Amino acid sequence: MKVLIPSPLRSYTKATTVEAVGATLGEVLADLDRRYPGIRFRMIDEQDRMRAHVRFFVSGMQTFDLNRALGPGDEVQIVQALSGG
Repeated sequence: MKVLIPSPLRSYTKATTVEAVGATLGEVLADLDRRYPGIRFRMIDEQDRMRAHVRFFVSGMQTFDLNRALGPGDEVQIVQALSGG
Protein backbone atom coordinates (compact mmCIF):
# COMPACT_ATOMS: atom_id res chain seq x y z
CA MET A 1 0.00 0.00 0.00
CA LYS A 2 1.25 3.48 -0.85
CA VAL A 3 1.84 5.80 2.13
CA LEU A 4 2.53 9.51 1.64
CA ILE A 5 4.99 10.82 4.23
CA PRO A 6 4.94 14.46 5.41
CA SER A 7 8.14 16.53 5.42
CA PRO A 8 8.69 16.38 9.22
CA LEU A 9 8.83 12.55 9.10
CA ARG A 10 11.03 12.18 6.03
CA SER A 11 14.14 12.03 8.18
CA TYR A 12 12.97 8.47 8.96
CA THR A 13 12.04 7.33 5.45
CA LYS A 14 14.26 9.47 3.22
CA ALA A 15 11.32 9.39 0.77
CA THR A 16 8.03 11.17 0.16
CA THR A 17 6.21 7.92 -0.60
CA VAL A 18 6.82 4.46 0.84
CA GLU A 19 5.14 1.06 0.71
CA ALA A 20 3.63 -0.63 3.75
CA VAL A 21 1.36 -3.60 4.43
CA GLY A 22 -1.56 -4.09 6.78
CA ALA A 23 -5.28 -4.74 6.89
CA THR A 24 -5.92 -1.71 9.16
CA LEU A 25 -4.41 1.73 9.58
CA GLY A 26 -2.84 0.58 12.86
CA GLU A 27 -1.19 -2.39 11.12
CA VAL A 28 0.18 -0.13 8.40
CA LEU A 29 1.67 2.18 11.04
CA ALA A 30 3.18 -0.84 12.83
CA ASP A 31 4.71 -1.99 9.53
CA LEU A 32 6.15 1.49 8.98
CA ASP A 33 7.68 1.34 12.45
CA ARG A 34 9.30 -2.03 11.67
CA ARG A 35 10.84 -0.54 8.54
CA TYR A 36 11.59 2.90 10.02
CA PRO A 37 12.07 2.49 13.80
CA GLY A 38 10.64 5.33 15.86
CA ILE A 39 8.33 6.79 13.22
CA ARG A 40 5.13 5.49 14.85
CA PHE A 41 5.87 7.26 18.14
CA ARG A 42 5.91 10.58 16.27
CA MET A 43 2.27 9.91 15.23
CA ILE A 44 0.81 7.76 18.04
CA ASP A 45 1.22 8.48 21.77
CA GLU A 46 1.84 6.18 24.74
CA GLN A 47 -1.92 5.59 25.17
CA ASP A 48 -2.17 4.36 21.56
CA ARG A 49 -3.99 7.54 20.48
CA MET A 50 -3.29 9.68 17.46
CA ARG A 51 -1.27 12.75 18.35
CA ALA A 52 -3.20 16.03 18.11
CA HIS A 53 -1.00 17.49 15.38
CA VAL A 54 -1.23 14.48 13.05
CA ARG A 55 -4.06 13.66 10.64
CA PHE A 56 -4.58 10.48 8.64
CA PHE A 57 -6.41 10.21 5.35
CA VAL A 58 -7.35 6.95 3.64
CA SER A 59 -8.04 7.46 -0.05
CA GLY A 60 -8.83 11.10 0.61
CA MET A 61 -11.14 10.58 3.61
CA GLN A 62 -9.96 11.66 7.07
CA THR A 63 -10.03 8.97 9.74
CA PHE A 64 -9.48 8.97 13.50
CA ASP A 65 -9.70 5.18 13.83
CA LEU A 66 -6.56 3.02 13.98
CA ASN A 67 -8.83 0.01 13.36
CA ARG A 68 -10.04 1.47 10.06
CA ALA A 69 -10.03 -1.38 7.55
CA LEU A 70 -7.94 -0.82 4.44
CA GLY A 71 -8.53 -2.23 0.99
CA PRO A 72 -5.94 -3.22 -1.62
CA GLY A 73 -6.43 -0.01 -3.62
CA ASP A 74 -6.35 2.39 -0.68
CA GLU A 75 -3.68 5.02 -0.21
CA VAL A 76 -2.71 6.43 3.19
CA GLN A 77 -1.69 10.04 3.55
CA ILE A 78 -0.15 11.32 6.77
CA VAL A 79 -0.45 15.06 7.37
CA GLN A 80 1.46 16.71 10.18
CA ALA A 81 0.59 20.26 11.23
CA LEU A 82 3.34 22.72 11.92
CA SER A 83 3.13 24.68 15.12
CA GLY A 84 5.04 27.43 16.75
CA GLY A 85 4.88 31.02 17.78
